[in-house]
Amino acid sequence: MAKVYKAYAPASAANLSVGFDLLGMALAPIDGSSLGDTVSASLAQNQEIEIIVEGKYKDKLPSDIKKNILYDAYLLFKQELAKRNLSYKPTKLVLDKALPVCSGLGSSAASVVAAVMALNAYHDKPLNSHEELMLMGKLEGKISGAIHYDNVAPCYFGGLQLVVDEGDTISCNLNFFDNLYIVSSFPGIKVSTSQARSILPAQYTRSDAIAYARRLAMFVHACHTQNEALATQCFVDVIAEPYRAKLIPNFDRVKEHGVGLNAVATGISGSGSSIFSIYRDLDSAKAMKEYLERNFIANADGFVNICKVDKLGARVSEQEE
Repeated sequence: MAKVYKAYAPASAANLSVGFDLLGMALAPIDGSSLGDTVSASLAQNQEIEIIVEGKYKDKLPSDIKKNILYDAYLLFKQELAKRNLSYKPTKLVLDKALPVCSGLGSSAASVVAAVMALNAYHDKPLNSHEELMLMGKLEGKISGAIHYDNVAPCYFGGLQLVVDEGDTISCNLNFFDNLYIVSSFPGIKVSTSQARSILPAQYTRSDAIAYARRLAMFVHACHTQNEALATQCFVDVIAEPYRAKLIPNFDRVKEHGVGLNAVATGISGSGSSIFSIYRDLDSAKAMKEYLERNFIANADGFVNICKVDKLGARVSEQEE
């Protein structure tokens, strides 16, 4: 029987207020449900590449398969094989698009990571983990206009990742706090990455630059020393939130409500429109979830999850077709 390689890639929250373009966290709902994209790779019949899109958000993607990021993944992966004098096998890729596009949950990164891992597994893993990650970065860059690993790295490795991108090191894992709950909510409206970037100033004041560096350094130190009290003081965004908040309806009221529930932090997930809100106790997290369901979700596309950090990251399973 033919084998099917199925890759699951979790959602992620980038920036986390304190680490613009440098921090990203993989998310796993505490109820055991999945929050991510899945791509399966198997033998295609009578064609070199076959791409099928399924899932809740399939209609949000281009109908032209050649405009789908999975097609770009196929082209670049085939080039990587050619560099190694290896043959490409006819492949059917099936994307279960469970993450909304332009949501701030690393939707494109999840599709990219799952596609590359499925292709690599189906071809007997000619790429090592670093080569996989570099290819994922290239593909993510085709979507956002520049290579950013703050969603790709946590999606791939899991955990809370600090993007280093120096030499052969793309990112390193930070030890987040296991007792904290992350309420993640997508309101159902889109905020494009390009729109969210264009609204940012071209230059920042020296004081803002120093404050950003100081808080990020403090946060990294607090994670390594497991000083939760110090870490929670650092969730202040001087880079993006002051400008992007107006792109997200009711964000200010949501943040104020979080303060009333003793939130550790409430901020914009990635470039939005999703938000995150962090709590020390489950009851407060549940209260925020209920508030968001009543006051933040704009349509049927929106949802709220109470999450912990997904420490596994992307993973591949092998099945018989």
